[in-house]
Amino acid sequence: MGNAGAEHALLALLHCLDQEKYGLSLYVLLGQGQLMGHVPEGVRLLNRDYTELPVLSEEGRKQLRRTVLRDALTGGAVFRRLPYLTRNFADMCRKHKILPEKLLWRLVADGSARTEKRYDLAVAFLEGASAYYVADYVNAAKKAAFIHIDYGMAGYTRELDLDCYLSYDRVFTVSDEVREAFLMAYPECESRTAVFHNILDVSEIHRLAREPGGFTDTFGGLRILTVGRLTEQKAYDIAVDALYLLKQRGRKVRWYVLGEGDRRKSLEHQIAALGLEKDFLLLGQTENPYPYYAQTDLYVHATRFEGKSIAIEEAQTLGCAILASDCSGNREQITEGADGRLCDLTAEKIVEGIEWMMDHPKERQRYREAASQKQNFDLEEIGQLLSLLE
Repeated sequence: MGNAGAEHALLALLHCLDQEKYGLSLYVLLGQGQLMGHVPEGVRLLNRDYTELPVLSEEGRKQLRRTVLRDALTGGAVFRRLPYLTRNFADMCRKHKILPEKLLWRLVADGSARTEKRYDLAVAFLEGASAYYVADYVNAAKKAAFIHIDYGMAGYTRELDLDCYLSYDRVFTVSDEVREAFLMAYPECESRTAVFHNILDVSEIHRLAREPGGFTDTFGGLRILTVGRLTEQKAYDIAVDALYLLKQRGRKVRWYVLGEGDRRKSLEHQIAALGLEKDFLLLGQTENPYPYYAQTDLYVHATRFEGKSIAIEEAQTLGCAILASDCSGNREQITEGADGRLCDLTAEKIVEGIEWMMDHPKERQRYREAASQKQNFDLEEIGQLLSLLE
């Protein structure tokens, strides 16, 4: 339950469900994260031990490693899964895309606590360990899974999943492109795969945006904001290069990033090497990012791939002008030239997009107005999930 997009979407979904009609239970596989205090009061937490340590803090990462090690050793999971681990690691090596966390998800699922209770509906809200755990170890009349990412681009394969999605009664993807990517791997699931957009609590976002916070410096140029984890997927290395080119061209720009992740140190080295310490600012995670959205001049989301970005949806809700990379997910959320702009994921093309936004303030304002009017979800889609209980 870390401070990330899918977790916020889960919270919004839980708040929409009628607790007088449904008994809701939540099990957090890694038993950690600072968002637990935002879970509706009536939801029963099944974890015996839970810590609100932030997942991406130094102490939080240590706790995470301890949890994964414990799960891997529980019942000898790591030894029973040696053939699986060896086979999939070799496949990753052949593809030159080694993702150790994807291998560990199976061990986390195998080593997590069990419950004998039978449920009417069990939902795996994330890919990886959650999907494996619900498929293999939860007793339920019906099962549903959510997919938030481009399945193939994120590094998942059927061999890695052991075909777990074949056991689900319904698979929900957060966008049409995510659905297409999933069905390329699981074509036989087409009739039971549907789009279920992320739910946002729009009124709460607007309320939080009015609270104290946001930028504290006195910078007088163009403020750029990006919100997201410091990971390879988010392509901050390219964003740093783009800002360097902008400064070389004499543009008065400062770039602010809200998020944490395993790429912080490498990014700090890159920023220092280019002399951008005062202009590309890694602000870390914040409990309330919304004042930043409301105050920024331009929101840039230049990522390698997406499912459906909660950050873009939040930026649209708060009327940001948006420049995003033309990749899966992003192109489904932004209508080019109507409520934002898309660009290729290169430093030069990002610079071109930012400079265009700087040189066309009237169009930038038009994008802000169009974005704020965009409806990103339909609450009636919850009926797709609840229909499994009929």
